[in-house]
Amino acid sequence: MDMKRAVITGMGAVTPLGNNVNAYWENMLAGKSGAAAITRFDPINHKTKFACEVKDFDPLNYFDRKEARKLDRYTQYALIASEECLLDSSLDLKKTDLNKVGVILATGIGGIQSYEEEVLAFGQNNEVPRFSPFFITKMIGNIASGHISIRYGFRGINYATVSACASSNHAIANAFDQIRLGKANIVLAGGSEAAITKAAVGGFNSIKAMSTNNENAASASRPFDVTRDGFVLGEGAGLLMVEELEHALQRGAKIYCELVGYGAAADAYHVTATHPEGVGAELAMTDALADAKMQPGEVDYINTHATSTPVGDIGECLAIDRIFGETSKKVFVSATKSMTGHLLGAAGAIEAIATIKAVECNQVPPTINTKNIDPEIPGGLNIVLQKPVKTEINAAMSNTFGFGGHTVSTIFKKVK
Repeated sequence: MDMKRAVITGMGAVTPLGNNVNAYWENMLAGKSGAAAITRFDPINHKTKFACEVKDFDPLNYFDRKEARKLDRYTQYALIASEECLLDSSLDLKKTDLNKVGVILATGIGGIQSYEEEVLAFGQNNEVPRFSPFFITKMIGNIASGHISIRYGFRGINYATVSACASSNHAIANAFDQIRLGKANIVLAGGSEAAITKAAVGGFNSIKAMSTNNENAASASRPFDVTRDGFVLGEGAGLLMVEELEHALQRGAKIYCELVGYGAAADAYHVTATHPEGVGAELAMTDALADAKMQPGEVDYINTHATSTPVGDIGECLAIDRIFGETSKKVFVSATKSMTGHLLGAAGAIEAIATIKAVECNQVPPTINTKNIDPEIPGGLNIVLQKPVKTEINAAMSNTFGFGGHTVSTIFKKVK
């Protein structure tokens, strides 16, 4: 069977660094931090009092009051990113077979804010089980995908992927398969998350996963640094238009790059901790290279998962060192979570956008805040610190790993 080729023809983003793709990318190249004191709730009793929130966001700038009441924040972010993605793609819906347009929209936690609000309200008067009629449809993890398809009339494949922090990279990988198998002409793929809530912050604190460096919030996300103490929670959404190459060419679409391969595996090790030797990471990266029919030396840049957790960063770097060998000294490595924080189920989506922009613009975004690299991280890695690097980027890899041991790597390449 001849496999079809998949290209990226549109992107949309809502992030802690900017509420559209251009602002996100420009602030990333400028090395800005999205971390600041939490404003979503009063964190005075929480161990962590800061996060990477989406800034200057008012849902009423995008939705009328009645519609906004029916949508959890994670769905709001997804709809806003989908609109930008579609505008960016210049897709004419009137000339498009909407039966062949799908949506695969990931989330790690879904509408946790809506769930939290309803349950807390019920707890104050649990004699009568009064809940909003929108409670379930705001909370469930598939609803953002459903809303996008309903808004635009997309009748193709439609579902959500859930694999914790690997969720949106799984969505992109699934979209790739739909395109190359000929089951869809276009799939909007990505993820959305809005988990900066009392329960989520408290929960992550309880397993000691998040940084508690409250005095240095802006620089607390410091991947690879010997002083790192956990990830910084972020929020937002990212959407890619994954389109069959010939379909894109026929309609004269702008093409950012080609999605050429992915690998998905598991650590099979621990519920929250990644394998200390990066076993699952190595499998995912190796399979992605094989799927793309590429050699390690053909990859110019890796956007690492690197969340700033003591164990996770080391395992991923060890895996990179094993796979890339001598070429690891040439491939550029960075961790954009140093600026955005960790968007959980949306991390893979916004990091895919950063990776695609790196290919398009021939610039490697930096890792900020990192000053003293952990001596357990292989010394030969070419980690980009503080400032972006201008260099020819023909192909780039994006890694995401999640609680439960899920690992996914995707590869994007210039179209030739």
